[in-house]
Amino acid sequence: MTARTPLPTEAGAGPDRGAPFSDTAWERTAPIREAIDRLPFLLGLEEGTLPRETFAYYMAQDAHYLADYGRVLSACASQAVDVAELLFWSSSASNTVLVERELHAAHVADLTGTEKSPTCTAYTSYLLSLTAGGRYPEVAAAVLPCFWIYEDVGTRLKGRVQDLATHPYGDWIGTYGDPAFAESTRTARQIVDRLANHAGPTVRGRMYTAFRRAAQYEWMFWDAAWRQEAWPV
Repeated sequence: MTARTPLPTEAGAGPDRGAPFSDTAWERTAPIREAIDRLPFLLGLEEGTLPRETFAYYMAQDAHYLADYGRVLSACASQAVDVAELLFWSSSASNTVLVERELHAAHVADLTGTEKSPTCTAYTSYLLSLTAGGRYPEVAAAVLPCFWIYEDVGTRLKGRVQDLATHPYGDWIGTYGDPAFAESTRTARQIVDRLANHAGPTVRGRMYTAFRRAAQYEWMFWDAAWRQEAWPV
């Protein structure tokens, strides 16, 4: 395991200039996303050199994460007023549990054999804390980076990897580089943008904070997997 790479300083919150919320939030997190691209975990995954035990650790932690993420998506559905939004969040919660856990099971025999890491605990606790507040726009903004960052990483990896069928992690790349997942990400962005358009400055500010914090946790999650993070005491 290598030394921890420092997380970059948050991007400044410049003027909104009337751009869609998601475009502005994405631009503001550019330093975090650039740091994600440099993570040893993702570099090794792309090259196929990532140690199998490191990937297995990551997949087990991701299973823990997605169990709670599915609950957060269900909370979005329960708080949505628009029927189309309710249906989208509900189906996303179902896909999280069914489709992505099948991917985990293909790589890890016992998904319950690993304790939830400090970073995974912190990330899921943060998301769940937002649902308890009943602040739907803020929760929606917080779940968007998990869609968008994975879709962005997966799509670019899929474009660079020559043959997914022979790549040791080709199924993972194919899952997040799938056009269907990109379409789900676009829908999530559209929902968050609509919520932001109807929100006042205070709520929009909380939405930007939630998006940025979740993006930071995405960096931390992959970094923790590379280090195979454990509880210190």
